[in-house]
Parts: sequence; C-alpha cells; structure tokens
Amino acid sequence: MNIKQTAQAGIFYPDNKEDLENLFNRFDDGHVANYDSRVIIVPHAGYIYSGQTAFNTYKFLDKSVKNIFIFAPSHYERLYGCVISGYDSFETPFGILDVNTELSKEFAQFCDCDINDAAFEKEHSLEVQLPFIKYFLPDAKIIPVLYGCENFKNLAESISRFYQNKENAFVISSDLSHYYPEKDAAKIDEYTARMIESNDIRNFEVEQACGAVGICGAVNFASLNDYTFIRTDLTTSARATGDTSRVVGYGGWFLYEGDKNQYIKENYSDFLIKTARESIQSGLQLGSYPPKNLPCVLEENGASFVTLEINNNLRGCIGSIMAHRPLINDLYKNAHASAFSDPRFRPLSMEEFPLIKISISLLSTPKRVEFKTEEELLDKLRPEIDGLIIRDRNYQAVFLPVVWEQLPDKHEFLEALKQKAGMPYNYKSDTLEAFIFQTIYIKE
Repeated sequence: MNIKQTAQAGIFYPDNKEDLENLFNRFDDGHVANYDSRVIIVPHAGYIYSGQTAFNTYKFLDKSVKNIFIFAPSHYERLYGCVISGYDSFETPFGILDVNTELSKEFAQFCDCDINDAAFEKEHSLEVQLPFIKYFLPDAKIIPVLYGCENFKNLAESISRFYQNKENAFVISSDLSHYYPEKDAAKIDEYTARMIESNDIRNFEVEQACGAVGICGAVNFASLNDYTFIRTDLTTSARATGDTSRVVGYGGWFLYEGDKNQYIKENYSDFLIKTARESIQSGLQLGSYPPKNLPCVLEENGASFVTLEINNNLRGCIGSIMAHRPLINDLYKNAHASAFSDPRFRPLSMEEFPLIKISISLLSTPKRVEFKTEEELLDKLRPEIDGLIIRDRNYQAVFLPVVWEQLPDKHEFLEALKQKAGMPYNYKSDTLEAFIFQTIYIKE
C-alpha cells in the first residue's frame, strides 16, 4: 500500500495522538451541531491559529457520509487546473485515512486532471484537514484534490456532479485575508463573508482568500440550488497571538439546503423573541440589553420587521427593508423603535408591556420587478407570498406579505400601498419602481 507520510505534523498540528486529542478537547465547547451539512468551508493554518474555527465547523459535517472530497489550493507547486493523488492512504496521528481510489479516478476523468504526487508532498492546506476528518469521521474515505489556476465553475460543476450521491461530502480549504492590520483585515473578511453568505461572488477577488477558487466554486453551486452558507466563525490570528499588526483571517461556514432565514426560524425563534422583548423592556427601565454569546448566524447582516399587537390590534411596527447591519442589532433596534418610535402610536407604557404580543418578520433580499404597466406588475405579484416595496422620487412604502390577510385583492393592495407612500389617489407614473421580497414569520 502506498501511504503518504505526514509532512506538517509537529509544525501545523501536534504529531502524536494524545496531544492532538487534548487539543481537540480544549476546542470542544460542548456545543452540539443542529444541522448535518455536506459542504463546509474551513481554514488551513496552524491549529493554534485556526484550529478552533475549523473544529467548530467540522461539527456540522454530516457524520453519515462515506466519502469526503477535499478541495485545497496548492502553495508549493504551480498548477494549472486540478490534480489528484496516486496515494492509497494518508497518514494522520489518529491513524490512516484511505483514499477512495475509484471515486478519485472518476473525478479525474470528469475534470480532466492528472496525478501529481509531488504537489501533495508538503501541501499543508490539504494535510491539516486530515486529522479533523479522521477524528470526526474515522471510517470515511477521502478524495484529495489540489488546484492552481482553475476556473471556479469547474469546481462548481464537480460538486454538482458528485453531490447527487448523499454518501459524498466536500471540504473547501481556505484562509481569508493575509497580513493586514487587524482592523483592516476585519473589514475585508466581513466583506468576503457577506459575499459568501449572500451567494454573490461577482466581485470576488483572488486576494480575499487563498482558496478563492474553491470558495467561489462552492458558492456558485449554492446559488444554483438556492442553498446558503451559514457562518460558524470569523476571526483572525490575533485571537491566538495578540499581535494585531499583521494578521491572517479565518472563517468557517457550512452549507444549508435552504434559506438562511428558515434556518434561523427553525433554531433560534425563541431567542429572537426573547431578544425583542428584552430590548423593549430595557427601554421601559432605562437600561440596556446587549445580547452576548451569539450564534454566528445572527451576526450576519439581516433585515427584520418587529410588529407589536395588543388584543389583536396593531400597537407598533418598525423594520428594515435592506440588510445593512448584523441581524441581532437590527432586531434589537427595531423592537425598541416599534415600541417607542412608531409615529402612529404613543410610546408603549409599562402597563401595556405585559399585554403585547411580538411577531418578527425576517426579510429576503428585495428583487426588482420589471414591468411596463401596473397590470403587468400585479400579474407578477403572488398574494400571501410576496411583500412589495414601491418607490418613485420622494415616495416610498412597503407592505409585508402578512398585509395580504387584510387586503387580498391585488388592486386594493397596490392602491393602499400607494396611499401609505403618500401618493395621491389613482397616482400613475412611468418612473414607478417596484421590488418584491419574501418573509419568514416568527410569532410569539
């Protein structure tokens, strides 16, 4: 059997099983993953720098899969396209990881790539993933792939081809920005994270991540299938070293087969309602409630509306149309504003506070509707599904999808929205713009 020996053990990670287990035990905060994913994005630096981020993300990798494709960038060999390994197995401190040689050959044929064992000899971007895989999925086999100058769409097509088999999973190996001061790195990496989380890689630059091709391939695959990447961590080497002068950025994400807001509803509804209520309570008691120990997904940018009712009557509703700040901050501020700053109502009183019922709407990104006539616009609206934003010069207004319950007729719906925007009765304009969005609804 042709076994690839470790090259980075004792350098990037401990070279013996006991020390490695002790390190992983320190990484384990007891958090149990609430989703089984088959695609993760993880960093590949030394474990003292990025091991915590990687460990937090590997928790979400589906433990039932049998084969794991590893897409990693080549640092030591100049490559054009992808290469595979001719090794039968790879050594780790936890034991041997076998290569699925049949799948590896199938991948090579699909991608038209060659065997190049020399590229694997010192490559840390791939090797550092192996102990995690052996630890979390001891019986899985791997399909190790290195790439250089490669079109990300080829990797997206490869993921699409082999993702069809639910026994297959994918590890995308990549660090983020390199050697900026920490404040600059944080801005760059947050920008990169938003591109990953919004499935928008149109302006993704190679300098944003050393595994940019792998990331863009995974995000392109997610976009084509209406999936989304959920953040597990975003940090820099300064967390470990304390040196903020020249840092490397690290992030972790797992693929969710659906919409991010649906994931949030399924897992954090109670927490969001609690946050909204405590935000309002802080306003009544002249205090503050800064949420702590947040799930990373709530620190992603998001747009929310918070609606208050007393005895089924509206008592306040304020929100954001566009995601322009972390969701948890948006929710916290909108809850406070719905109680105390909605111009249609007096500020909420202490006596009313126990009576309120809170509902939260999490908004998707609005999409422009192309139309020539209002009838064409109405034809494209889906009652009870679409929210609507209209805008024309200084006029603007929004209706959430829940408004369809009061205004089920499309014409009445649009006319009422015009009135809300302050437009005159039967207002007509050739410059009217419209945007639709959907919401995930969370009710107390």
